[in-house]
Amino acid sequence: MIDFNVPPYVGTEMEYVREAAAVNHKICGDGPFSARCHQWMEQRFGARKALLTTSGTAALEMAAILCDLQPGDEVILPSFTFSSTATAFQMVGATLVFVDIRPDTMNIDETLIEAAITSRTRVIVPVHYAGVACEMDTIMDIAARHDLLVVEDAAQGVMSTYKGRPLGTIGTFGCYSFHETKNYSMGEGGAILVNDPAYIERAEIIREKGTNRQRFFRGQVDKYTWVDRGGSYLQSDMNAAYLLAQFEQADAINDDRLRTWHAYWDALLPLAERGLIELPTVPEGCVHNAHMFYLKCKDLDERTALISHLKQRGVLAVFHYVPLHSSPAGEVFGRFHGEDVYTTREGDRLVRLPMYYDMRPEDTQTVIDAVKEFYQG
Repeated sequence: MIDFNVPPYVGTEMEYVREAAAVNHKICGDGPFSARCHQWMEQRFGARKALLTTSGTAALEMAAILCDLQPGDEVILPSFTFSSTATAFQMVGATLVFVDIRPDTMNIDETLIEAAITSRTRVIVPVHYAGVACEMDTIMDIAARHDLLVVEDAAQGVMSTYKGRPLGTIGTFGCYSFHETKNYSMGEGGAILVNDPAYIERAEIIREKGTNRQRFFRGQVDKYTWVDRGGSYLQSDMNAAYLLAQFEQADAINDDRLRTWHAYWDALLPLAERGLIELPTVPEGCVHNAHMFYLKCKDLDERTALISHLKQRGVLAVFHYVPLHSSPAGEVFGRFHGEDVYTTREGDRLVRLPMYYDMRPEDTQTVIDAVKEFYQG
């Protein structure tokens, strides 16, 4: 069976984990390896402040707290996303306002955002699906004109760019995931990028259980105490050690994934040209990170048949999200603004093919052959 995902592993991870435990004797949060990960992200992406978290969900939760949302405040987001995008804001009492997606990128339709804004709107949450950027110039312009904050859900976007700017560094906050399904992983983990210096100190406080512990470590106060809302969002330094090994090979991992992505694209393009499938769209100015490769079938029935066919050929392919607005929780905590033209329809057609670092070319070819067999048959 060709797995859908294999967590990235470059070979030095366990050496660094051993160093954290046996040499540094520092395995809780914010040890030497955490500091090196923070520095790497800040230097590589030009982020004002990067802070590791226990998950991408935790990064979003921190962003929601930093936005200082009150019950009844509204947050605009796409419905075609993982539940974490929504739960982080629902947990602080916000009302979720879902808008439709673009069928080409599966990202939020930036032309529908402004009509969804009300007097209670406080935040826009663009989700960069498959590591392909949303139309951020338009979104940032809308936010500026309406005095709104922007939280980028860049869980899938590490190493992707929009007009030369790394995803996660454009909005007020950016949120990354380092789950085992992501391009760079520490098993469970994430990071928040704080792009407005005015929020940095509070972000440190929220991350440290609401205490000013970081100010104490810097010698700014003679003792630390509880000063604000917060949670236990620090990632273990052993996890950070695992992640740093992959950061050090980030370009090699990225290049390897892109080779697999382009192998799929080149081989399946003839099927798309015949109108049998649709392939991903990467708009001009967007550089993606090959987080996933998907294709779109004619409809839900064809997708179900394709996934079954691939499984019979030893290939594990999967569909993606059930739209949040039609989920039980989404019906309670939010509303869909406008008409669902594309969210459900396009989601029902999408199939994700196996994609991971160091995927063997022969395995990629097996997947390609199985897809071609289905459509030629």
